[in-house]
Amino acid sequence: MTTEQPTGQPTEQPTEQPTGPTSPTVTVVSGGVGAARFLSGLRDAIDPTQITAVVNTGDDTVLHGLSISPDLDTITYTLAGVTDPVRGWGLVDETWTAMGALERYEAVRPAGSAAATRWFNLGDQDLATHFYRTARLAEGASLTEVTEEIQAAWGLPIRLLPMSDDRRTTIVTTADHGDVSFQDYFVRLRHDVVTTAVRFQGPAALTQAARSALVDADIVVIAPSNPLVSIAPIRSLDGVDDLLGARRDSVVAVSPIVGGEALKGPAARMLTELGHEASVVGVARLYASIATALVIDPVDAHLADAIVAQGMECIVTPSIMSSPEIARELAATTLNAVHN
Repeated sequence: MTTEQPTGQPTEQPTEQPTGPTSPTVTVVSGGVGAARFLSGLRDAIDPTQITAVVNTGDDTVLHGLSISPDLDTITYTLAGVTDPVRGWGLVDETWTAMGALERYEAVRPAGSAAATRWFNLGDQDLATHFYRTARLAEGASLTEVTEEIQAAWGLPIRLLPMSDDRRTTIVTTADHGDVSFQDYFVRLRHDVVTTAVRFQGPAALTQAARSALVDADIVVIAPSNPLVSIAPIRSLDGVDDLLGARRDSVVAVSPIVGGEALKGPAARMLTELGHEASVVGVARLYASIATALVIDPVDAHLADAIVAQGMECIVTPSIMSSPEIARELAATTLNAVHN
């Protein structure tokens, strides 16, 4: 266990990683791309069968009649090693024949119809995942059951759990477009609009499997995902914050903000627009009640005292996961922040 640094100086972390039979059980509270990269590093640092990810489904949507779970699929494809390295999402060597063929119908689409929309691209290989998920849900399977089947199809040793089997939709209120779904905000509007509020809609509950994963793990990690639209949907489910707060000493968060900017996506802009500080200190304020430590990049080391002032231990280590080695070291250091 690392010791508290009252002066806010970075905690020196041992280089040994817990491996083999001594690997702790770890549950990662996860969004999409940042969480996927962290999970890849964690898989290399400890026994992957000891890892569970509880994944945001507030981004889930239905398009062309298909049930789409972007964060679950991003993690699946990343861990399977088939993510497109250029785009950072979707499948490598993807083709877009089906989406291209929809152009034929745009001229005949009635006003107000959502048929044949192409602002959310679905690759031909990616469609197979959505076909399978949609068909199994229609047969009465839960999203948890379907996710386990998709995980097995891709041969993943890490367990992936949706936060809920119910629909819990992230709604973004914008200055110029009113209320829109998260995918409308993120993809159609390219998150290039002013955000005035975020809320989560739908009477969803944390699944029993996800609850057990959060209660029983030796360590809970909050992944470097957007605190407001990737982690907050999970926290919005009844009892989650109480559960994490009760075991706060074994919960550690990794900041998605480095040098005042998000490495990917609109996290920094959203923090500012919604009245938070777009810095590691702002992240600390959001997580202080549920996590004992915050992992930050060396570029933000000068803010260590301010993080400690929020009641959190500050761990400084390279957190820009530009290589598998850095991702592995980040994961190991994160675990060492709370691992005995």
